[in-house]
Formats: sequence, C-alpha cells, structure tokens
Amino acid sequence: MAAERGGCSLEAVPLPPEVRESLAELELELSEGDITQKGYEKKRAKLLARYIPLIQGVDPSLQTENRVSGSSQPTAAISKQQKSRSTNSRDERFRSDVHTEAVQAALAKYKERKMPMPSKRRSVLVHSSVETYTPPDTSSASEDEGSLRRQGRITSTPFQSHSNVEPWLNRVIQGSSTSSSASSTSSHPGGKPAAASNAATATAAATVLADLMAHTQLDNHSAPPDVTTGLVEHLHHERPQIASVRGVPRGYNSSILETADGVPVNSRVSSKIQQLLNTLKRPKRPPLKEFFVDDFEELLEVQQPDPNQPKPEGNQMNVLKGEPLGVVTNWPPSLLAALQRWGTTQPKAPCLTALDTTGKAVYTLTYGKLWSRSLKLAYTLLNRLTTKNEPMLKPGDRVALVFPNSDPVMFMVAFYGCLLAELIPVPIEVPLTRKDAGSQQIGFLLGSCGVTLALTTDACQKGLPKAQTGEVVTFKGWPRLIWFVIDGKHLAKPAKDWHPQVRDASAEIAYIEYKTSKEGSTVGITVSHASMLAHCHALTQACGYSEVFPLLSAETLTNVLDFKRDAGLWHGVLTSVMNRMHVISIPYALMKVNPLSWIQKVCSYKARVAVVKSRDMHWSLLAQRDQRDVSLSSLRMLIVADGANPWSISSCDAFLNVFQSRGLRPEVICPCASSSEALTVAIRRPPELGGPPPGKAVLSMNCLSFGVIRVDTEEKLSVLTVQDVGQIMPGANVCVVKVDGTPYLCKADEVGEICVNSGATGMAYFGLLGITKNVFEAIPVTAAGVPVSDQPFTRTGLLGFVGPDYLVFVVGKLDGLMTVSGRRHNADDVVATALAVEPMKFVYRGRIAVFSVTVLHDDRIVLVAEQRPDASEEDSFQWMSRVLQAIDSIHQVGVYCLALVPANTLPKAPLGGIHISETKQRFLEGALHPCNVLMCPHTCVTNLPKPRQKQPDVGPASMIVGNLVAGKRIAQASGRDVTQLEDNDQARKFLYLADVLQWRAQTTPDHPLFLLLNSKGTVASTASCIQLHKRAERVAVALMEKGRLNVGDHVALVYPPGVDLIATFYGCLYAGCIPITVRPPHPQNLATTLPTVKMIVEVSKSACILTTQAIMKLLKSKEAATAVDIKTWPTILDTDDMPKKKLASIFRPTSPDMLAYLDFSVSTTGILAGVKMSHAATSALCRSIKLQCELYPSRQIAICLDPYCGLGFALWCLCSVYSGHQSILVPPLELESNVSLWLSAVSQYKVRVTFCSYSVMEMCTKGLGTQTDVLRMKGVNLSCVRTCMVVAEERPRITLTQSFSKLFKDLGLSARAVSTTFGCRVNVAICLQGTAGPDPTTVYVDMRALRHDRVRLVERGSPHSLPLMESGKILPGVKVIIAHTETKGPLGDSHLGEIWVSSPHNATGYYTVYGEEALHADHFTARLSFGDTQTIWARTGYLGFLRRTELTDASGERHDALYVVGSLDETLELRGMRYHPIDIETSVIRAHKSIAECAVFTWTNLLVVVVELEGSEQEALDLVALVTNVVLEEHYLIVGVVVIVDPGVIPINSRGEKQRMHLRDGFLADQLDPIYVAYNM
Repeated sequence: MAAERGGCSLEAVPLPPEVRESLAELELELSEGDITQKGYEKKRAKLLARYIPLIQGVDPSLQTENRVSGSSQPTAAISKQQKSRSTNSRDERFRSDVHTEAVQAALAKYKERKMPMPSKRRSVLVHSSVETYTPPDTSSASEDEGSLRRQGRITSTPFQSHSNVEPWLNRVIQGSSTSSSASSTSSHPGGKPAAASNAATATAAATVLADLMAHTQLDNHSAPPDVTTGLVEHLHHERPQIASVRGVPRGYNSSILETADGVPVNSRVSSKIQQLLNTLKRPKRPPLKEFFVDDFEELLEVQQPDPNQPKPEGNQMNVLKGEPLGVVTNWPPSLLAALQRWGTTQPKAPCLTALDTTGKAVYTLTYGKLWSRSLKLAYTLLNRLTTKNEPMLKPGDRVALVFPNSDPVMFMVAFYGCLLAELIPVPIEVPLTRKDAGSQQIGFLLGSCGVTLALTTDACQKGLPKAQTGEVVTFKGWPRLIWFVIDGKHLAKPAKDWHPQVRDASAEIAYIEYKTSKEGSTVGITVSHASMLAHCHALTQACGYSEVFPLLSAETLTNVLDFKRDAGLWHGVLTSVMNRMHVISIPYALMKVNPLSWIQKVCSYKARVAVVKSRDMHWSLLAQRDQRDVSLSSLRMLIVADGANPWSISSCDAFLNVFQSRGLRPEVICPCASSSEALTVAIRRPPELGGPPPGKAVLSMNCLSFGVIRVDTEEKLSVLTVQDVGQIMPGANVCVVKVDGTPYLCKADEVGEICVNSGATGMAYFGLLGITKNVFEAIPVTAAGVPVSDQPFTRTGLLGFVGPDYLVFVVGKLDGLMTVSGRRHNADDVVATALAVEPMKFVYRGRIAVFSVTVLHDDRIVLVAEQRPDASEEDSFQWMSRVLQAIDSIHQVGVYCLALVPANTLPKAPLGGIHISETKQRFLEGALHPCNVLMCPHTCVTNLPKPRQKQPDVGPASMIVGNLVAGKRIAQASGRDVTQLEDNDQARKFLYLADVLQWRAQTTPDHPLFLLLNSKGTVASTASCIQLHKRAERVAVALMEKGRLNVGDHVALVYPPGVDLIATFYGCLYAGCIPITVRPPHPQNLATTLPTVKMIVEVSKSACILTTQAIMKLLKSKEAATAVDIKTWPTILDTDDMPKKKLASIFRPTSPDMLAYLDFSVSTTGILAGVKMSHAATSALCRSIKLQCELYPSRQIAICLDPYCGLGFALWCLCSVYSGHQSILVPPLELESNVSLWLSAVSQYKVRVTFCSYSVMEMCTKGLGTQTDVLRMKGVNLSCVRTCMVVAEERPRITLTQSFSKLFKDLGLSARAVSTTFGCRVNVAICLQGTAGPDPTTVYVDMRALRHDRVRLVERGSPHSLPLMESGKILPGVKVIIAHTETKGPLGDSHLGEIWVSSPHNATGYYTVYGEEALHADHFTARLSFGDTQTIWARTGYLGFLRRTELTDASGERHDALYVVGSLDETLELRGMRYHPIDIETSVIRAHKSIAECAVFTWTNLLVVVVELEGSEQEALDLVALVTNVVLEEHYLIVGVVVIVDPGVIPINSRGEKQRMHLRDGFLADQLDPIYVAYNM
C-alpha cells in the first residue's frame, strides 16, 4: 500500500529493527488512545523521513484516497497472482487488508456529497461522559456478543483510511507464504484498474441516499407548494391570507421575506433543508412491486421476490456422520471417577495454576488438593447448612456459583464440590452494581431455577454492594439468596464414615450454563452427566489429548477464556481433569495489562495447547515490542474458540505472519465452532491426527444475503472470506436445515442452521419445555417431508454449510441475523465494514454494536458506535456519512439509524465487550443518550403505501345518485327552532344591546351583573346595571369631547380583563362608535406582543385607542419604540379619571344590520382577521346562548376565559347584559399565581354553569393533580356544577377533558358535567352543550380512512382508532350541513366534509383593509352546487361529519351529533393524503416520557417535527429515533427534520391552541435556539 501510494515500496527500503520497534510502539499508543492522530502522524513521519524518498508533484489527497489495491499497478498484480497460484502458496486475494481497500474503493466512488450536518447547541457538545477520561479496558472487543472483537481487521490493515501504513505489518502481509486471507469482506485486487470495476457497483453507488416520498414535485413549481397555508393549490385563491401577523406588520422591513412562502431567504435552516432535499432527490433503487386497492386502505407494500435473485441449485445434503468415538479400556465411567482416580493416585500432579495481574503464579492447585477440598465442600453443603434443623439442600438443588474471573481455583473447587454433593452448579457473573447490564435477566434465571444459595469467595463477598444491615443487597429482579463463602476456614472436615457416591454418568443434570438471547432474555442450558462425559471424550479424541502422551507426563494447556462457560469451561475445567492436564489460567485483567501474557506463559510452561479467542491474538499483535524472546514452538494446537466469527480469519493470518518466525507452525492453528446448546460443533484437527488441509472460501456477499453460496470469481467489492472450522465432532451427526419454518434439509449450496445430534450436546432450556421443543430441538426432514432420524437434533444457532472434504464453514450466527426486505445480513459483517472505514482514528477502541429493530413490519439496521473523546462534530458527521456509503456499497443495504455515543458509555458484557441486547433496549427506550445521530429513513423504508392519487372529480349528479343508492340521508342538522320557543323575556323586544342595558338600568338598577375576582380570590370590582350604564355614558362623552369622534368611527379597546373593558364597550355603542377589543401588550415581552396590537389598530382603521394610564405609558415608552413606530399611534385616551358628565343622547342605529362591533383574532395558521358582527347577529347570539344554557337574572355563571374575541368575548361582555344573569369573571392570567382560583370560585358561589378554555383546564390538571386532598380540606366542592364547557375552535381534546373529570371526581365533579363547545370565525357559537339534551357521545374512527377524507367507524381499542367526541349540542336557530370541500355538494350521514352553518348570528363578513371581500365573500355566502341551492351558508373551514344517534333530543326527534375533526387550514397534505397535525403530535408525545409538547408542520414537502424536551439535554438525541419510529409506525410518514427545543418554545395562544405557523417561521428564520436539529436522510 505504501508502494501504491508512494511509487517506491517500503519493501525496497529495509527498515532497521529499532525503527520497526518504535513504529510498533507508536501504533500501540494510538490504538490505546494515548496519543492523538496528529501526534501519531508527526512522530511517524519523523521516523520514516530518512527511508522514504520524497514524491514530487503528487497531490497528497489523491495518494490517500484512491487506494484500491492493485489499481495503480495492474500488471504487477496479475503476474503476482499467477505466480502465487503456480507455487500453490497464498492467493493474493486473501490478503488481510483487502477489506479496508474494498471499503476505500467503495467510498472513492462517492464524490464527497454535501449532506446537511445536524446542528447542535454548544452546551450539548460538551456533555461527553464522565468516565470518558478514565482509562478503560483495552477490550475493543466483546466476549459473547461478538459485538466488537473485530480487531483482526484493524491490525492487519491499520489505517488504510489515511496515509500511514505500518511498514512491519505491511511486509508481514505481503510477504507471507501461508494461506492467509482477507477479513470479513474483501475486494479482489483484480487485474484491471479500478475504473473498470466501477460499472459493477455504479448502480449501487448511485442510489445511496435517494427517495423523498415517491412523488416530491420539486421540479414543477418554482417554489414547492406550501401545504399548510392553503388547502390545496386551487384553494389558495378562495382563501387568501387576510392580514398576516406572522412575522411583521405590513410595511415593516418586509425586504427579508421571500414571497413564495414567507421564508426568510437568508436563513441558515432553509439552506440545510435545501441540501437535504437535494440529497433526497437522487433516484432510488428500482421501485418494488406495489399494490393498492381502491385507495380505501393504505396497504403496506409486500416485498416481491426479485425474479433474478440467486437460488440454490445443488442436491439436497445428507446427514454428515462424524468418526466413531474410540473405545478406551480404562476410560472412567464418569468425570467424578476421573477426579477421584487422579486425586488419589497422582495427588501431587498439578491441575491448575492461577496468575495474578502481574503474571506471577499465585497458586497451583494439585489434583490431590482439588479432590480433598471438593470433598470438604460437598460434605459442608450437605451436612452443615441447615434451616430449622432440616438440611438446607437436597440432591438435585441448584446452586449459584459467583466467582470473579481472577479466581479459577475456587471456582473449580466449588464446581466439583457441587457435583460430588449431587447439587447442580449454575455459574454466573459477579454482579457489581444493582444496574449491571442484563443482571435482572440473570436474576430471573436464578429465580426460575429455584436457587436459594450462592457460593463465592471471601474477597468477592466483601466487594459486593451491601444493604444497611451489612448483608449483600438483593439485586434488581433477583431472588433472595444466602451467600456462602467457601474459603477453607468455613469448610468442615468430612466425618470418617462419610463417603460421597461417585456414580456412573447418568442422564441427570450435571450443571446449567446461562445464555443471553438476541432479545436479552437469559435462559439456562442443562447439561447432563452423560453429555458432559461424552463431550470430554469427544474433545479428547478430536484434540488428541491423552493419546499423544503416555499417562506419565500430562500435557499443559494455557486458557485465556472465561472458565465459567463455553470452551473455557470445557477445555480448562472438564476435559483437562479427564486427562490429568495442567491448566494455566490467564485472567482477563492480566490480558488488559499485558496482552502478550498468554504467549509468554505458553513459552515458559512449554504448553502444548492454548485456548484463545481472535481478539487475544489481535491484542498480542498490537503489543509487538515485547516479543523478541518468545517461542511458540511447543504448541501443537492453538484452539481459536471463536473461529466461527467472520473476522477470526484475519486475526489468525496476521498472527501467523508475525509468529511463524518464532516457532509457530501454520498447521497448529485450529479454529473451532461451538454453541451453548450443542457444545463443541466442529474443530480443526491437528495434522498428526490426520485432518484434511484447511479450507478457505471467498463468497459473494449478495448471494449470501439470499442464503446461497457462490464462490466469487468476478472482481467484486463485496465478498466474504471465511475459513473452515474443521470437521464435526467424533460420534456426532450433523445436518444443515432451513432457517425459517419447517426444518427441511438444505441443498449443498444453501446456507442454513447447523444442527447436531450426538450424546454430547445440551439437553434443554431449564424449565422451558415449549421453547425447548420449538427452538432448542428440531427434527430435520427431507424435501419429501420424511424425518431424517427419530432422534431430535439440537439447533446450534450457527449459520453455515458443509464444504469440500466435509469441512464445516460458518458464515454467521442466528443471533446476529437481520432480515431486511427479505435479504439476510449478519451484524458482525456490518460491524466489520464500519470498522474498516477508519478503524482507529474515530471509533473508540473499535466499540461498535449493530442490531436491528422492527419498524413498519421490517427489520431496520441500527449501528451504535462509541466515538473517541477528542472527536469533533465534523469528524463524526463525516465518519457517519462514509459508513453509510460503505455499508450501502458493500452490503447493498441501508442503515436506518447511526448513533454515536461518548466513549465508555455503552453497557458492557462481563468481559468488557458490548452488551448488545441491553444497548438495543436502551435505544428503544430512549435511554442511550447519543451525542450524534443520523437517521436515514428515506433510504431504508421502501415499503410505504403508494401515495394516494386523487380520483378524477366526481360530478354533482353522480354524487346525489350515490347518496341515494347508498341509502344515506343527506347530512344536515339543526338546533331548536327559535320562533317556536316560548320566551316571555322582555329583553327580546329589544334589537340593540345598548337598549337592553338602559332598560335594565331603569328596571333593576342595583341588580349585580359582574363580579371580577383577583388572584387571592377576593372581589376586585363589581358592576350593577346602573353602575355599568353610568360608566358607559362617561366613556361615550369622553369619546365625543376628548376624542372628537364621529358616529361609525372605530375604537380600539386595549384593557386587561375586567369591568373597564365591558364599560368602554357599551360606551362605544352609546356613542355610535365601533369597538374592537385588543389584548394589551405584555410588558415583559413587548417585542413580540406589541406589533400585534399595532397591527390590529392599523388593520381595523381605529381612530382612537381607549386604555388605562399604565398601558398608555407603555404604548409610548422607549421600549415600545424599539418594537414599533410609536409616532403613528392614533389618539390614545385613558379612561381612569373621566369627567362625570351626562350624555346628551344615546346613539340609535338606523337598522339592525348596522355594524355593532368588530371581532379580531389571529387564527392558528397565523392569519389575522376581523369579522363584522351586526346588531341583529349580536342579539341573536345572546338569545341562542340564553336559551341553550337557560340563563335568567337569578343565575350565576363563572367564566375563566380571555375576553378579547369569539365566544369568550360574547360570554364576558354581552350575555350578562342580555340575559341579566350574574357573571363571576376569573381572568385566566390570575391562575398563574393561584391555580385553584377558578375551581374555588365555582365552589364558593355554587355555580351551576361555568366556562373555561383548554389552557385553563390544562393548568388545573397539571397544577392541582396532587392537591385534591388539600382542596377538599379547604372545602372546595364541585358537586354544584351541571355543565362545565370548554370554549374551543378545534376538535375536542378528549384525553384532557377525561383526565380533568377523573381528577376532580374526588371533589364531587359529576362525570357528565364536562363538555366542549364549537365555534369559529364565521359563527362564534355553533355548538354548546347547555343544560338540557342528551350527554355528548364519543365515536371511534379509523385514522387511516380519515387521511383519505373518509369516515369509517370502528370499535374502541381497534388499531389505528381515534376517539372523537361530539362538540356539544347545536344551538337554537343554527342549521348545519356537511359539504364536499371541492364540489360543494351535500354529503351523506357519517361522511367527512366541510361544516357549513346557517344562523341568524352568523357574522356578516370579514372586515379587511383592502376591501377584498369579493375573494372570500363565499366564506359567508356559500351555496350548495346542487340540492337546496337557495339557502345561504357560511363555510367554517373545519372538517367534520354529522351522525344520527340512537338518542332523542329535547324535541323528541333522534339526535344528530356533530363531530369536528379539525381545521382545513391546519391540515398537512402529504403523500396525497390529508393529515391533521394533532394526530401526529399525539403519537409523538407518547413516544418518550421527556417529550413535554410537540408541534408539526411541513416545509417543501418535508414533515418537520418540533419537540419540547423536559429533561436533561443529553436525552435530546434519544428522541430523534423514537419520533421517527412512531410517526412511521402509526402514520406511514417519514419525518424530514426533527427539532428539539426547550420547554415553552412552541407558541400557544390564549385558547391553548398551538401557533404552528409562528413556530415554522421562527424555525426557518433560525430564532428557536434549538438544542438539536436532525435532518433525516
């Protein structure tokens, strides 16, 4: 590689040994993280400076990038290959660095794409983990999960990704003659230059990050249609924005706005989104077969098999039979018999030597000692442990063995002691904390095994966490255990007459080994005495243990593995005793300090056998510097226990290359394959036992993903190189069966699960009969369905095939299998690819976990890596994008989520590796706390339903026929008929409210109308009929004299909620002026609230502002001047001290259709509009409400609403005067300092009818949730309430009203009391529950049908169901009909359409500056396109449906319920369907406990989800994946951008509605200060 880079090979420049030595040390420092990348490169360059001639005129970036091996010297490569074939030495394509080159080649094909980088608040960058800088374990590798033992590759290809290739290693790799190989995936250097092979993967390369939602129409519009402001494009003309409050008042600095969709051009965010769109515009892989029926149901696509996919073609395999087990005459009848024999005949023979962390031998256990101490322990356990004078244990009981990895001696005594006492040992890990990864599952296993006793050592027991009593704590999920220390002083000497029975091996359980499954559950695998013996026998024969030596001098074996389970237990504790071997046990802690220790021990003890894992070989390579004087010539077998892992091959090769010169013979390396269920499955035999030569296979990755074996002959990037794991065990039968479904035998060229039938496998999963039958065992059958044997086979969980010479090849594990769109991928292979991108530079100690999660009915690949503490944002983002490209190119599969976590934060497995199932669990629970996340749902999710195609327009005639044919009645309903109602009230004689007030002031002058409460709950002010009348008169005088106003002038009333507001309103009516109520600006927040005030004043053409002195000062203050131009205010009058003058004459309107007041409000879509209310409409509105709620002068009602617009204004200012009832006014703002104010008032005044808003209800629910008892003590009683109505202009929020009802049920609130109202701009009160009539009903509709503008009623609790509550009863005099949004024809019962309303209190039109009434006049004067074409309707702009219920209303008719689904302006058009933001938001809020609030909007066809995070900022990135998952699962939508913000950022108006458009503008103008913004690819 240096050669390819530099044009001058390092081979030509022999490096002195001391330079190689220093380079190796540097290498180690870098891999251990002791030196930065920069420092490494500097020092390395210095060392090599004298040996590498300078290269002139070559761009260094080119030198590093295009490193496809062989591409720069095609001819050399060919000749070299031919030469190597002819000499039958190692094939060039097996080079161990090929994988990295494959990855580099794949990456070279991708031009550096600009992908939008996620943006992150600075504070978040800092929070790397606390332990980041503590020296961690060197295990870049894991023990059992195989998550990261991938180091073989890293060594053999250090730093392919940048320009420093280790010279010594380089020579090693190129000059080795033995058959070595590439790591798990490799590229063929090939005879042709790289360009030629480009074509092969060009298609794959071109398709990496494609697809937006199949129909992004980015090309047809200069600006993509903004789906949120209008309905669909042609409705833009029908409903233009009236006067937008979003952003700025007209004429203010509008230059920064882009006209297309109000997005500031200079916004950083929009350029990122543009980048994202460009990324998504690229063509996707060929679309899958899709089907779609009638567009009624959204059907997820089903993956259609590719007709060209490879299929197995070989013959069906036969069951493979192992060599017979040899018969040995003096073979012991059981393992205990062997122990007894050696313990009594050879007591001085060494059995086990334990080392400390410095490598010194601390203790050697002899066979005599092992026998006597096991006897003592067995005796003590059976005779000295009692409870209530009964022995505590009886034969067959299970006992936990809890021993640290550094104490093999005590473990061995405990294990054999239990066997002698006929107890069943269950070895487990030492629990260190209450929260160890997987510890709870171990507890579950102990509980299900009925374990009550745990054996441990004194030192270990002292180290366990203790409770206050001094006893060991009970760990989470564990049963209560008695801890027994087995150090010598605690054991009793057996009685003279006591002898254990050493029985022959039976089918009884000998021990239980635990295993953690893919999902994280822990099971115990039972091994019988007979299997244990048979397995020792088979291993002895396969490894040639006792046959090689006469009984006089036994062999020595070094064991680096965990002696509690798996190969470490089988070789180092069981088979060794069978053959009187001497085991040198190397503790994990010693390996961490000195990775060479095992090699030194082999050398010093002249060990014949060593049992290791790939990572032990890899570590010893990194520790090159200390190995001058070691020799491995004594070894006859180097057993590689994880030989089945895809990267073990490169470890073996690299190890051999280095140590061959130190006496290691190639044939000594013996990879083996094993599984917890089947024990040893296959092992490569040492040559003296006559095994066949080792085999290698270079397989096509693509074919493997379809389960087919094809030796790869073309020059492809994506191949997997595997080595054999030898032949099957003596006495075993093996076959390979299909992975899914019935266990049919595989064909010869098909990958399947290896199954074993022999006397030496595990028996069952303890206590789990069902899983044992279905998962543990299988009865393989031939293609014809005939069982191949009457005995069940044991499934190994290994995927592989049988190659030539009956050698077994393993290509993966069932636990790491991920099936994505019908293709199988192996987690380990994906890790290998990710590591090859830049192994040491970025990933901390190579710690990467890969697993799959199911989202939307398919597996999605998730990759989590620990990043080095010093990695920058740019580094991590670049690494992530390169990993995505490499995996896409080599595996042809997309990664759904890539997450980076701070170093040392992933849950660890017992021996330092990554605990995969725990990591997955944390990912799904949102507890992983990544510091960087990249989601690629657009690339991966290919099974979304087809976007909906709108049907061609249906004509009115066919619609009406359709309605008749369907037998549906046309959906219309009306409230009671006002003319028929008896109403003896005098007030109805008056057409004008001003007249009513005068009449009341004369007839009942002292009748109290208003009571205003302050935050303490005391009365702040009151007004009787006469007081209100007199104050109104004074206001009218001031308007005429001070304000010099004329009849018909507009007056803005800027008051806090109170009696002043009401008095000035009637003052305006008395003077003939038109009042407009305006919310005063917030003194602490002038910048955002004052412009709205200014805008309403300007748009309404107010000639004068009436207000208080305090607000007047505020409007003219310096602070105000920074927000608006204060010089342009109209006349401002304060009404605090007005002259007591009598009004000459009160103004009388000439006709009831004259304008009474203007109602201005800002809609949730950010549109400011004023509607005109005539005198007739005003009194009609009051009358309807009076009739519905039965309001009379003797009634009191409590109102906790804002008094500025809509129904809130009418209830606050108009209704009391009309009906004469007393209103108790509770300003919602006061609840901020006293939450219980409203409910206390209701209770104190025994109010029957009360009104509130959703924000008030939410404040009470959140603020008083825990205080109901306190309130009850204070005497709060809500049993007086008959109706509590929430005033709203939206779909009823059922969850909130229900939780409110439940919460205050304790205070006597009736379950039936709470209901909602519905009103909108064109008619502020369409529905109100009132006091009579049936209770509101709830129906459940299918959310998927709703997206298609259909209503489908479903049962409660069915999937995708959405509860909708009726919005109260339709008011008297109001008629409602449901019309088709586009054809404007009437719809049938239970059909979704726009709600149209006709009533005497409809508003008469919009009041706007530019007199654009014509454009949206049809909001107020719409007619049906057929049917009743005469009636004039107002369009509400809300979708809903009418449904006739079984209930009867007051008139005895069947009751028609109106269900409001949501505002048309708010809906999002995505994938041709109509979504209501609230549905998506509800799903998102459920996704994680820390999500306080959520709002969604679209921008250029991307769905943007803004989430408020209530919790620590390190949880922010957990939410990205959860939000993306839930929206995919429940709404079939891909989220484009996830924005995480602080609580309170989402703007909410006084009605408690989210202002999504304000939020959107804030986001695009970059004003939200988000914690994190993730752009999903």
